[in-house]
Amino acid sequence: MSYKHIAISESQVPRARSPLLQHLLETYASETNKVISVWSEFSAGDLAFRPHPRSGSVAEIMKHQLLSERRFFGEFLGSPEPLPDQVLPARETPGEYARRMLELALPRLSFLSSQQEDWWIEEAPFFDVKRQRIWIFWRRVLHT
Repeated sequence: MSYKHIAISESQVPRARSPLLQHLLETYASETNKVISVWSEFSAGDLAFRPHPRSGSVAEIMKHQLLSERRFFGEFLGSPEPLPDQVLPARETPGEYARRMLELALPRLSFLSSQQEDWWIEEAPFFDVKRQRIWIFWRRVLHT
């Protein structure tokens, strides 16, 4: 895909240990680029906006995205992640949320690229059930 703001270039996407799994890394990088590109269109004045009275604000959605990815990758896939209280940016601006998203995504790409095929099909705890790691990964990506 082509986005106005490209945070992760094709050359920054690491090679998967298994070529069969390269599409996972490319998809996660593309989804990260999509989110960062959208976030980059907002201004600080937009953060309190709610598309509907019952929906979250722009700022709440950005916070949820960062914290939710941290939980999925850290707790369910075993990726090294910062503590929850270290995830959100110090300054709450769209640019800082986007910068933080990139800072968190790049190490995840490296972690995921180093995994063997067997690791991906092993079951891991997912809330109150067990699922294959590849299922957990796609659940996260589809949630974006």
